[in-house]
Formats: sequence, structure tokens, C-alpha cells
Amino acid sequence: MTAVTTLTGALSDRPTAGHAINGYAVHRQVRRLQARMVKAVQAKRWGKVQAWQQLLTHSFSGKALAVKRVTTNDGSTTPGVDGMVWDTPAQQACAIEELRQCGSRALPRRRISIPKTDGTGRRRPWSIPTRHDRAMPALYLLALDPIAETLGAPNSYGFRTARSTADAMEQGFNVLARTHAPQWILEGDIRACFDGIGHAWVLAHIPMDKALLQKGRTAGFVAQQRLYPTAAGVPQGGICSPVMANLTLDGLEQLLRAHYPPNTKRAQRAQVNLVRYCDDFMITGSSQAVLEQEVKPLVDHVLHERGLALSQAKTPITPIEHGFDFLGPHLRKYAGKLLMNPAPKHVRPCLRNLRHIVKTNKQATAGNLIAQLNPVIRGWANSHRHVVSKALFIKAATAIFQTRWSWATRRHPKKSGRWIAQKYVQTRHGRQWTFVGTRVGHHGQPQERTLCRAGDVPIQRHGKSKGAANPYDPQGEVYFEARVGVQRTHNLQGRRQLLYLWKHQEGLCPVCHQKITRLTGWHNHHVVWRTHGGRDTADNRVLLPPTCHRQVHSQTLDGAQPRSTPSVQKA
Repeated sequence: MTAVTTLTGALSDRPTAGHAINGYAVHRQVRRLQARMVKAVQAKRWGKVQAWQQLLTHSFSGKALAVKRVTTNDGSTTPGVDGMVWDTPAQQACAIEELRQCGSRALPRRRISIPKTDGTGRRRPWSIPTRHDRAMPALYLLALDPIAETLGAPNSYGFRTARSTADAMEQGFNVLARTHAPQWILEGDIRACFDGIGHAWVLAHIPMDKALLQKGRTAGFVAQQRLYPTAAGVPQGGICSPVMANLTLDGLEQLLRAHYPPNTKRAQRAQVNLVRYCDDFMITGSSQAVLEQEVKPLVDHVLHERGLALSQAKTPITPIEHGFDFLGPHLRKYAGKLLMNPAPKHVRPCLRNLRHIVKTNKQATAGNLIAQLNPVIRGWANSHRHVVSKALFIKAATAIFQTRWSWATRRHPKKSGRWIAQKYVQTRHGRQWTFVGTRVGHHGQPQERTLCRAGDVPIQRHGKSKGAANPYDPQGEVYFEARVGVQRTHNLQGRRQLLYLWKHQEGLCPVCHQKITRLTGWHNHHVVWRTHGGRDTADNRVLLPPTCHRQVHSQTLDGAQPRSTPSVQKA
């Protein structure tokens, strides 16, 4: 028997293999504990918060999720200093049983260096802990993340659940696009943020098991077969490190709000606004003097308390007319109008990568070359579809065309341009000069492939997430369901699922039994709420008009779906 029988996820008969665990039931138990933890934090019942944390970190469900995370992520095959890898179901089940704080000792981390993505050739340190030392922070992260989301700063967007880089960019645009918007920006960058956080501050303020924090502090790291102590910081690449960094830097916005209270004349004159994505942030101000003489000393004071400091070379104060780069786009005002374009330093690496793919596949067929280029083009275009990038997409398409034309002429040096065009270029969907090729499909049949164009990706304004929204709070379930529905309508897989649900329900609402049309609108409702551990799959979803959706969440309603789909009820 492997069913979960208690709230803590304890099993009446523990499974002897990792694949025998009921993952759905385990996930539901953890989400219920996290939802109760959020309610205790909101009520400021800190003793109750610690009790829920203790219950979660000692539960079988929490341990099973922690082991699953470290054995299924991208670094699951990279061992630490002990060389252990939990790659079999029996080892994973044994790891769940042995995952306990009492009697364990953190081993040194294996330190390597990886190249930075800024194209400068510099490298950053990366710490690789052992499997046990990964699973313990993953377990305690389940009890820490709901608290961090409840207490987190409203304008912090980095490494947070249900928030993204696009949310931070949209908030920056909202702050600077107004008619009477601030005209000066302090571009903040913290020097060695993860390596510089003071251990004393972490032990005093992070709501996490102090013994675990102390063990991680004294473990040290091994580089080139030498053991080095760690005097400060949290490990880069650690599972808990991003959340701990966010909790450390949340005091920055709190101090600015206390110094410039909202809806006061002091705040209106200074026009101070903070947008932060982990350790990268921007602060607006009405003048250069306000940022230099008032705001920057406050920032230095907050960071100094936490053992951190600004990188002076990367912290300029810039007028909006000159423009600045922030998280990918370049923001600048032209004659009073703010435009947010992709920064050139993020465009050149993509074009360089595309040219590299073409040059390294000189002997590949046209179909195989297109299969390698399309994901890169489509992914790059989707990452910039929320900003003013249509003109850039057209320029990029021209550069890609020149690259692939050079590839085609090299393959056929004795053929004319007309012959090459007839072989590789066709008219598709009313568009001439479309690069086409054939490739063997899954069933051995040749399939035609067409090279996608970045300009075909539509420009879509991103809807920013609410600052006070909490994905662990059941009160925010309706809001996040609506956001998921909007996001799904913007991609092909989401539209297919909407059409499947609509046909399966025969176009009827299971609550009021009325037709669901574009006029009534619809929301994607999770039969078992996501805050209670429900899956984000089609068998746990139902389309409801907005009015019926609110009724289902505000009352205990049962509405059977047509045919064999689950009933609509509050979990």
C-alpha cells in the first residue's frame, strides 16, 4: 500500500523503490501544508509558522519531493565530492529514509568555474554539493518559499514563483512611460552578491533551521584538490540560494518606502521607484542630486548591514534621454516617448550563434539545417516579443537570409542563382522567398520543412503580475488561473487544449449549462486547486464563464462536467 494516509504524508507501508511513490498524493499534501503556512504568516502567528515548518520538513511527502527534485533536474548526473549519484529507484527510496537533519554533516562543495553569458570571456564560480547536501536545502526550501512569497517585496521579480523577467521589464516601462515620469535612473549592480552575503545576518534573519545554515556555512569548498573555508556568502547554484538572496535584498524596498512614504509630498517630489530582479535593480529619481545624495547612501547602508556593496563601475546614474539596458531591453525616451527595444548586446550573440550553426553544417541537407535553425530563431523571437522589436525582427530575417544564401551557393558553386532559388526557395502561405527543405519524419516519410521568420512572431504586451499575488495562497487561485488561461491562448499547445476542453464539454458550462462563447468569455478552472496540489493537465481543467468561476470559488458548488470529466468542486 503506497497511499498517503495522514496530513504529513506518512505512509502506512513505505515503498522500497522511488517509482512506487504516489507523486500526486505527495504533492497535494505538501501544498496543503504550504497553504496553511501562508495563513499563519498573514496572521503573524510565528509560533504556528514554525510548527508547520517543522511538520513539513519532517514529513515523508516533503522528503519525497526534495529527493525527486535533485534527481530530476539538469544537474542530476553531476556528482559532488563523494561521487554519489542517486540514479536508481532503490537508491532514491533509501535516500528518502536517510534524509534527516540529526546526525548529518555537510561535506565540502566541489568548486568549478563556468563562463559568463555576457560574452566577455569571464568566468563565475559554481559550487556542486553532494546529493544529500542538495536534498536537505530542497526540503527546507519547501518550508521557506511560502514565507518568502508572503513577505516578499512587491517589486521583486527574480527567482520567484509565477514571476518572470517580463514582469520586471513591464514594471520598469510602467514607471518610466508616464507623462510626468522620473527622468533619472540609478542602475544598480551588487558586487559578488551570492559570495558576499554575511553569515551573521543570514543566521539572524532567515526563517530557516539554524543548524542547517550553520553546517552549510562551515562546509567550505574544494578547488583543485585543496579545501578552502567559506567566510561569507551562499553557494552559487544552491537550491536555496536565490530565495535567501531575495530575502536578504527585500529590505532595500522596505527602507525606500519608509524614507519616501507613498502618497506623500516627499515621495511625489523625489519620484523614487525600485524594480529589482534578484541582484540587478533600477531606482528612479526626479533628479541626479536625489539619487546621488539621498538614495545611494540609503542603498549603501542597507547593503553594508548585509555584508554587501555596490559595484561602482556598474552603478551609473543615467538620464532617460540617453537610455540604459535593463534585463535584456534598452529603454530610452525619444521626444518624450518611451521605447523599449532589444539591446544590441543581446542581439549580436543570437546572430553569431545562427551563423555558427550554418557554418558547422555545410554538408547537412536543407531540411536538417532548418530543423536546427528554427528552435533558435523562434526562441529568440519569443524572448523579445514583449518589446518594440518588429523592425529588429525584419533586419534579423535579412541577415539570416544572407547567411543561408551563402550556404546554398557554397553547396552549388557551379549553379546559377536562378537554379539555387528554384531548388531552395518557394512560395508558402502567400510569401515568396521562403527557404524550404525536406527531412525524414517519424514514420520514415519525407516531410517538408520551412524556415520560420522572426517577424512572424506577433508582438504581444505582457500583463504584469500583481505585486501582492501569492501562488501559495488559496485566495489567489482565481487570479493565477486567469493568468494561466491568458498565457495559454498565446501559444499553440494552449489553444489546442482550450479547443479540446470546449469540444469535450460540448460548448456548455457544467455549472449553469449555458453556451460558452467569446461573448461570455471563459476561465480555465482547476478542479483540484493548484494551491492544494492539483495538476496543470487537461484532466484537471474545465472551462467556466467568469461569473460561474467566481461562484465556484466563493461557494461549495458541484457541477458535473459532460461525459466522464471530473466534477467542479472546491478541493
